[in-house]
Amino acid sequence: MTGKLALRSLRHRTGGFLATFLALFIGATIVMACGGLMETGIRNNVPPQRLAGAQILVTGDRIHHQPGKKKQLVLSERVELPAGLVDEVRAVPGVRTAVGERTFDAALPDGGGTARGHAWESAALTPYALAEGAAPRRGEVVLDAALARRARVGAGGRVRVVAHGGAAEYRVSGVARPAAGREVPQRTLFFSGPDAERLSAHPGTVADIAVVTRPGADAGAVRAGIAKALAGRPVSLLTGDDRGAVEHPEVVEGGEGLVAISGVFGGLGVLVAVFVVAGTVGLSAQQRFRELALLRAVGATTGQIRRMLLGETLAVAVLAGAAAWPAGPALGRWLFGRMTDTGMVAETVEFAQGWIPALPAYGALLLTSVLGTVVGTLRAVRTKPVEALGEATARQRWFHPVRLGLALLFLAGATALALVTALVLRGPVAASTAGPTVMCCVIGLALLGPWFAKIVSVLLHWPVRLLTGAAGRLAALNCRASAIRTAAVATPVMLASAITIGMLYLQTSVAAATDREFTGNLRADAVLSSAAGGVDPSLVTAVRRLPGVAAASATVTGTAYTVRPHDGDENKRGTTLQGVDAEGAGQVLAIRPTAGRLTDLTGNAIALPEAAARRMHRGIGDTIGLKMGDGASVDVRIVALFPAREGFETALTSATLLARHTTAGLPAQILVKAAPGVTAERLTDELGWLAARHPGVKVSDRETVTAQREENTRTQMWANYLIVGMLVAYTTLAVVNSTVVAVGDRRREFALQRLTGATKGQIMRMMAVESGFVAAVGLILGTLAAATTLVPFNLAVSDGFLPSGPLSIYLAVVAAAVTVTLVSTLVPTWAALRARPVEAAKV
Repeated sequence: MTGKLALRSLRHRTGGFLATFLALFIGATIVMACGGLMETGIRNNVPPQRLAGAQILVTGDRIHHQPGKKKQLVLSERVELPAGLVDEVRAVPGVRTAVGERTFDAALPDGGGTARGHAWESAALTPYALAEGAAPRRGEVVLDAALARRARVGAGGRVRVVAHGGAAEYRVSGVARPAAGREVPQRTLFFSGPDAERLSAHPGTVADIAVVTRPGADAGAVRAGIAKALAGRPVSLLTGDDRGAVEHPEVVEGGEGLVAISGVFGGLGVLVAVFVVAGTVGLSAQQRFRELALLRAVGATTGQIRRMLLGETLAVAVLAGAAAWPAGPALGRWLFGRMTDTGMVAETVEFAQGWIPALPAYGALLLTSVLGTVVGTLRAVRTKPVEALGEATARQRWFHPVRLGLALLFLAGATALALVTALVLRGPVAASTAGPTVMCCVIGLALLGPWFAKIVSVLLHWPVRLLTGAAGRLAALNCRASAIRTAAVATPVMLASAITIGMLYLQTSVAAATDREFTGNLRADAVLSSAAGGVDPSLVTAVRRLPGVAAASATVTGTAYTVRPHDGDENKRGTTLQGVDAEGAGQVLAIRPTAGRLTDLTGNAIALPEAAARRMHRGIGDTIGLKMGDGASVDVRIVALFPAREGFETALTSATLLARHTTAGLPAQILVKAAPGVTAERLTDELGWLAARHPGVKVSDRETVTAQREENTRTQMWANYLIVGMLVAYTTLAVVNSTVVAVGDRRREFALQRLTGATKGQIMRMMAVESGFVAAVGLILGTLAAATTLVPFNLAVSDGFLPSGPLSIYLAVVAAAVTVTLVSTLVPTWAALRARPVEAAKV
């Protein structure tokens, strides 16, 4: 019976149910889109492209097992394999051929851009076929067709290639194209076997072994045979789409970031959806106070009323779920495209969204429908029929001990999270508690919303009355008398402003803290870098001989895991390492040791942050064991200790040591400090003269380097801004819904005011002031909620408590909140005033 009544009521209350449909539809779409992103990150599918012709790929094992921890950690560099393993794999029954892959970065500085270099024997794995010319010999190279067009060269021409810290001219022996149906977006060039080995970062090793099986051979049996032949070796055998990770090793770590961001924003989306639906359904039920009271008066029970309201919402939820089925994947694919555009996710990763993300999306839809309806209609259902029909006192009672207890519980949770952020967490990881902190505070403040609405109304009563006259006085009295209604409309404003202010300023604060640490540690006036493959270490000596140079140091970055002893507070991605030269480190970096000397950073030496040394109970002269990024185990001796801000700690090693354990095998840059009295312009001119003799070497001044880093940081955060923007738009819908429903409920009130002499203009001015009150309540509480995460985070990453970022962000949020509230108030008010007062008063 209640089900039939619920379906019938849908036909007569299309406005309220349309608002509920939009709230549920958008919420389910956002959750489903985040689910698609999470599935993509978990699957991390990268279909093979250049190596598609190999059925099995043997690669070095990049998984690090930390003692005492179940989680598998990913090494940051490629793990090379001994070249001798190729013959062992080739001897396995069922293997037709095994190719030891040599892969390195290259560039054509005279036109063509960056590319990836390989030996010609691996061309058959795509397969590539010569479109013109012949296979390369020593001193020759084959370009793929796309690279040849870009470089404007064909067979018989000559090109200059930068690779492995040097540049040389090669004759183009041919141009190759991939087989029909095979697409290789990465520009590729092929060298002769001896040239490829010479240009590889680690001679005597191969990046991977590509295995082509014999026709009719059982791939599973061949794989088992290879595993048996290489038993005891740290290798991984990959088949299917897993082979793509060999071509693009960066995707192994990228999937974790995609899973994290989709999980955070998906969970936040569910909480926001509950808020939005509860507010929309609650205001819709408030409009039906008298109707529900009449049902109670004629014998309907509380349970029947609740089931009817729940049935109405679930019926709308079915329609919203059906509409979200195609919309969710479409939104997820669009977001994924924006993430690949900003470089947050590798463009080679394949977006994958099956039916699995629909389960949590529809589960969240059901949870949102039920919880939102129960919470939103609680007061409407429990109010006694006589009180509801009277409409006087029932609407003023909101306080309940359970409500107060829940509010204090959520506010206590927000306080606890804030203390953890400020006192326990350090560095960018402190941002991980931002979402839960904001939402706990928002829920707690929303439960006490009527009380806060009354306080703000009292505080603003006299200023508003002096500025706006009689209309302002009446608006202030309305807000004080109808605190529940004011709080119901102000809550979405609070939610929208809290998410916007909190998340946007959190992103700007993270970026500012990261950039501040980078620029604060950099004392170099210029930086030399290479177009591909790193810089030649011998170039450092040439730079030091220039008259305008005071010091120069090669530098390279990487990561390692501490193993003997293990640093219990080590980041899950390992300890960040920066390799430098002992001779120039003290002048190009701002690090000042409190014990030991940076000039001792030679050989297997390391300089540690003081906090890391204390955690491992080690000091000067002690030895610690590291698992380097390429999987090699290295014992290093501590030669210096220095202070560093926790969360941003970077250990120093010698550039020679660290470079050996990176994929490139060379320093990435040369940091240069100008001699006293030498201007930055003169220094860059001298370095430019030197760089002209080394093709592919680029000179950048300090400002250019820092600006480029800041630009990269902000570009990678655009994905976060997009998802935050979606959530803000969603909560803005709640603001509009709540305001329109609340104003629509006051048609009779407006009619009575007009019958007693008020003009349309006076009522419009009164409602404009009321919208200002609502916006003020929401903005004040939203700012307070945002502060519960911004203040602790900035205390954790800086010396102050104010967030970093322009004031214009806050002003824009205030302007947007006031505008949306004002428009969504005045438009339905104007519509309500179009009816004749006598007719409206009868409603």
